[in-house]
Amino acid sequence: MSDLLVADLALARRLEHAEGSANIAFVESRAARDSKSGAAWKDFEGTFAMFDGPGSPLTQTFGLGLFSAPTHDSLAAIEAFFTERGAPVFHETCPIADIALLSLLPDRGYRPVEQGTVLYQSLTDSSLPAARVDATLEARLIEPGDEERWANAGALGWGETPELADFVRSFGIVSAHSRGTYPFIVDVDGEAVATGALAMHGGVAVLAGASTRAEWRGRGAQAALLVARLHHALAAGCDVALMVAQPGSGSQRNAERQGFHIAYTRTKWQLHRGNRLA
Repeated sequence: MSDLLVADLALARRLEHAEGSANIAFVESRAARDSKSGAAWKDFEGTFAMFDGPGSPLTQTFGLGLFSAPTHDSLAAIEAFFTERGAPVFHETCPIADIALLSLLPDRGYRPVEQGTVLYQSLTDSSLPAARVDATLEARLIEPGDEERWANAGALGWGETPELADFVRSFGIVSAHSRGTYPFIVDVDGEAVATGALAMHGGVAVLAGASTRAEWRGRGAQAALLVARLHHALAAGCDVALMVAQPGSGSQRNAERQGFHIAYTRTKWQLHRGNRLA
C-alpha cells in the first residue's frame, strides 16, 4: 500500500491551515519584537488575514474559500482589515476552494498576479529520502542564542542583491523567534554556508527559508538540510511535509526528486481599487 496521502479537500485544508499558522506565528513574533509595527492577524471563519507591514509578502490571506463559503459581505470585511491598515489586499487561493471565488474575485476587481506550486510528502520511516549527502556538511538545529547568526547566514545566500540580503536578514531574525519554527544551519569547519527553516503546526512540517552561499551551491547543502528537517519533523510526530515553489522551477524539480508530489497550484490575487465593486 502506498504511503502517499490523497490531494483532496481534507489535505488542502491541512496544508493551508499549517502554512497560515506558521505565518501567524511570524506576525506574532514581529508584534512582540516591534510594538510599533502594527503587525496583526484575524480569523475570518477559517480565513486567516495577516498584516506584517504594507510591503511584506506575509500581508495577505490564507485559506479563503476552504473553510467557509465566500460572499461579497465576507470579502468586504476581510478587505477592510487591510485597507484600515493602509495595505494592499492579497489572497492566495487554492484551486480546491469554493468555485464561487472564480466569479467573486474578478467581480470585486481582483486580478491574478502570481502562482505557486504546493508540494507535499507523506512522512514515514520508509518515505524519507536517504541521507546520501556529503558527510562534511553538518545540518543541525541551531542552538539558543544563535538566531542572529542564522539570519546573517541566510542573508549571505542573497549577497548578489544587497537590498534583498538586508530584507532576508531582518526577516530571518523575526522568523527564528517565531513560535513553532525551528531554524537549521549547515556548518563546514565552523563556517555557516546554508540555512533552512522548519515550522510544525497540526502535524504538518512546513519547509521554508532555503538559502545557500553562492560558492557552496550544488554541493548538497540543501539536501542535507532537507533530510535533517524531515527526520526532525517525523520524530516530532508530523505525518506530512509541505513546501512551495515557483511552477516549473528548479526548486520544484529538486523537491520532486526528493519524493515530494504536487498537490495543487495556488493563485495570488490582488485587489485593484479602480475596478473595485462597492
